[in-house]
Amino acid sequence: MKNTRTYGDACGIARALDVVGERWALMTVRELVLGPKRFTDLRNGLPHASPNVLSQRLRELEQAGLVRRRKLPPPAASHVYELTDRGLELAPVLNSLGTWGARLPLPGPDASMSFDAHILSFRTLFDPALADGFDARVALRLGERTFRAEVADGRFEIVEGEPAAPDAIITSDAGTVLAVAHGRASLADAEGGGLLEITGDRAVAERFLGLFPLPEPAAPPVAA
Repeated sequence: MKNTRTYGDACGIARALDVVGERWALMTVRELVLGPKRFTDLRNGLPHASPNVLSQRLRELEQAGLVRRRKLPPPAASHVYELTDRGLELAPVLNSLGTWGARLPLPGPDASMSFDAHILSFRTLFDPALADGFDARVALRLGERTFRAEVADGRFEIVEGEPAAPDAIITSDAGTVLAVAHGRASLADAEGGGLLEITGDRAVAERFLGLFPLPEPAAPPVAA
């Protein structure tokens, strides 16, 4: 990718940032990790990015071979953006950044997250130690989208789609599920308020929801 701004540094970190270090670049990648999106979908997920800036980032990511644009077959016949195999290699980088950033203060009381960011936070906050001896397949039915979550051998994955023969099904919305998983809301209150429903193996669902605790906040900087 032709880039007039470069660190001019041979380090791999610097070369990576030459490609994805511009503002909104990695956020655009984040919004595509779970699958293709139309431009309007990306705008909904990144409401603070102007259309011009988002278009520029998409062009740059295409030039770098991280994103491609394709036309869906009829009857949709609309264009979507999706990550290439090279772009998908950034998924674990985003997971690590999310884990590191989860300990930082929120930017303000009105801070929000996109739907996909809610889903990806399951990956970043998964605690393998809490999953010791626990293998399960869980379906998360969140509005119009369903996700297949699997825990096995201390590893966790979540992708869009309906799992075959899930051990438990959790029907809710992304915000409520995360609030329960983080301990910011009780499971009993969510169920009592009609915001969350469990079917299948209840013990599996409860254990699953306990695998994603919020980390301890990072210590504040020491004043000089």
